[in-house]
Amino acid sequence: MFTGLIEACVAVRSLERRGAGARLTLPEPFPSWRVAHGESVAVSGCCLTVVGGASAAGGVPAPLEFDLSAETLARTWFGELAPGRLVNLERAMRLDDRLGGHLVSGHVDGVGAITRIDDSGDGGWRMGFEVPAGFERYLIDKGSVTIDGISLTVVEPRGRSFDVALIPETLAKTHLGRAEVGQRVNLEADLVGKWIERLVAPHTAR
Repeated sequence: MFTGLIEACVAVRSLERRGAGARLTLPEPFPSWRVAHGESVAVSGCCLTVVGGASAAGGVPAPLEFDLSAETLARTWFGELAPGRLVNLERAMRLDDRLGGHLVSGHVDGVGAITRIDDSGDGGWRMGFEVPAGFERYLIDKGSVTIDGISLTVVEPRGRSFDVALIPETLAKTHLGRAEVGQRVNLEADLVGKWIERLVAPHTAR
């Protein structure tokens, strides 16, 4: 489980195709950023397992390695990954952590796209997104949404489109500060909303 508060933003070192899957290699963000073999890390909103490159003894930075299954490549934009592409990182939360964002599972529900980027006049940006068909039912004004692993607030949902307001801190600490119109993003709907939908669906159908 994650919070959607990004800890680091790094550039892809390599993506090696392995049959229908791939091996993703990322640089360790900084020596004190500790993960162990088998731990979960949200990479641009997708929960992945560390399979190699955990920090060496003595704090020597090592590259992080993740295996991407055919399912992961199909459900995310990760088929477009290439050296130099920026991704957001967050380690799994601890039970005693503050929940500063919202509950994020790291399971991508769909892939959307950036439709516009405007200067909001207050040092931040107003960014528009389009979502795949069916995802719009989770878009509630002032509700939560995860975009490439970032916990953000939905602004003015309009069918399959919505906006977010990005403050300078978000632009500086995530890849959205260097994003472009047309860029695809991983989307995860609010976990609580999905559970409520699942529980009430049999009753509303009747």
